[in-house]
Amino acid sequence: MKQHQPVQGSESLSARLGRAILARNQRLDPTAGGSDVITTNQSTFGGIVTLAATLGLAAACWVFSVREMDGMNEGVATRLGSFAFFFIVWIAMMAAMMLPGAIPAMTRRHDANGRVLAAPVFAATYIAVWAAVGVAVYTLYQPHGTIAAGVITIAVGVYELTPIKRHFRERCRECIRSGMVFGLECVGSSIGLMAMLIVLGVMSVTWMAIIAVIVVAQKLLPARFIIDVPVALAIIGLGVVILAAPSMVPGLIPNTGLVPMM
Repeated sequence: MKQHQPVQGSESLSARLGRAILARNQRLDPTAGGSDVITTNQSTFGGIVTLAATLGLAAACWVFSVREMDGMNEGVATRLGSFAFFFIVWIAMMAAMMLPGAIPAMTRRHDANGRVLAAPVFAATYIAVWAAVGVAVYTLYQPHGTIAAGVITIAVGVYELTPIKRHFRERCRECIRSGMVFGLECVGSSIGLMAMLIVLGVMSVTWMAIIAVIVVAQKLLPARFIIDVPVALAIIGLGVVILAAPSMVPGLIPNTGLVPMM
């Protein structure tokens, strides 16, 4: 019996240590057990990794896009180049512009799924939707004139005020079912702004940055009448300026000095 006493003592000590650790975890989270604390910590770590990786990728895509688009912008007369060139640059542009605003959805998807690849797969399928949009852009795009640019810009401003826009914007902020569904909802929300980028200068870093700020803000912030209406009216006003005095919009007209009207 004396030989078994140290073992019993060690088991008792182990049990006390286990209870102490469990009690400490429960103090950290009074409403949850130790396993819930571990899950919460893993979720937080996953969110941090998703944030850092997404912002890093977006920053790299910004650098790549700016380098490749250098000297390409000719405003309404911009040409897209070969399909391979445009497609690669377009994907980089979409990753740079769209991924920062998708971070909350990617994080929620990671938390709901629990798998390491949940966020990367979500992001890849999301960008794939915008890649498909790029194929349509390359197929339909033609160099155009200031009248077309002005009319489309005004139409974009009007679209920003419609119930359809509000519907897709709300869905884009809420949907986490898959990257593809999220992408379709966000295309519905941002397609007008992207159309404005295309007609004003699809290879313009300046317009790319302006549109990116609006897109990210609309993904992260709820709709607010006091903000959304002035933004829409400003877009409409820009369209009117383009129609009335296109030379006032920097970079809109090619450096040749000729003003394409249609």
